[in-house]
Amino acid sequence: MARIAVVTSHPPFAQGGHLVIANALTTAIREAGHDATVLLTPQNRFGRQGSAYLANWFTDVEVAHDGLPVDQVISLRFPSYAVSHPRHVCWLNHRMREYYDQWPEFSRSMSRRVRAKERVRRKVIHVADRYLLTRNVTRLFAQSQTIQGRLQRWGGISSEVLYPPPPPRAYRCDGYDGDVLIVSRLTALKRVDLLIDALAQPEAASVRCVVVGDGADGLRLRQRAVDCGVDHRVTFMGAVGETTLLEQLARCRAVCFPALQEDYGLVTVEAFASSKGVITCSDSGGPAELVINDQTGFVTAPNARALAVALQSVSEQSAVAERLGAAARDQVDRMTWQGAVQQLLLV
Repeated sequence: MARIAVVTSHPPFAQGGHLVIANALTTAIREAGHDATVLLTPQNRFGRQGSAYLANWFTDVEVAHDGLPVDQVISLRFPSYAVSHPRHVCWLNHRMREYYDQWPEFSRSMSRRVRAKERVRRKVIHVADRYLLTRNVTRLFAQSQTIQGRLQRWGGISSEVLYPPPPPRAYRCDGYDGDVLIVSRLTALKRVDLLIDALAQPEAASVRCVVVGDGADGLRLRQRAVDCGVDHRVTFMGAVGETTLLEQLARCRAVCFPALQEDYGLVTVEAFASSKGVITCSDSGGPAELVINDQTGFVTAPNARALAVALQSVSEQSAVAERLGAAARDQVDRMTWQGAVQQLLLV
């Protein structure tokens, strides 16, 4: 029996898919006959990321509290891959995206002085990440082709793609009589506003939608629904517990996830596990890799009308929703935690 530390950085009072994956991976490792634990390391706010990297670097992950060795580390995201261990696999969720693919948007509103300072920090992070992901880890996996592409573009870093399966939950399908469901943090990159705009199109005039999740854009999105005249067809539920989430997945018609360049999008495989197809966009990153167009969902152009046509198709034709859902379940059944653990373990 080996001892495995699953390491992920986690800011205070935050929620994230990486933590769900960390807990699911830990459970799967235990079921494979090993001992495993989740170790949370610091991820500081902007301006203090250097100290977070150092804190991870100096974290002792080679020996447990009882003096016995930790046999392997599996890290998930920045800057947790800075921990040092002779058997270190990184299953990368993402690096600090503001200094990579989100840099143009992140730096746009900065003053000249602030931008110059952030450019220096960005360069330091790039150098540190390249060293850590090529010299500090034994093997590197990316959780999607989107992440793999970013690694290659910024740093020329090679990796293998390993998609996370859905976390072990009591998924079920109670039919297809519910509304279209979106499960997401309410932030700009998730593009819930694109869904609202789609509902305002003539093609989606009869479509109803349930939004699960909260975030900084909550009030703005509610007002946008009012302004678009679709507020009577959109139900904002806010954050919900696991039981309610599974109920919504079980009864919805389909899941819509139109996020922009999503790292992975765990809700995609959770929808598949609930026998529900997923509607996403061609520039949505991870979800667009998983959804097979017109087989396990729809991959549309990232505009309101194209999304509206797909929403109309699943909402007005239950046979379409059922066909997509059945194929989605078949696809996700081939993604197992047992298979993931076999690839991630070095011991």
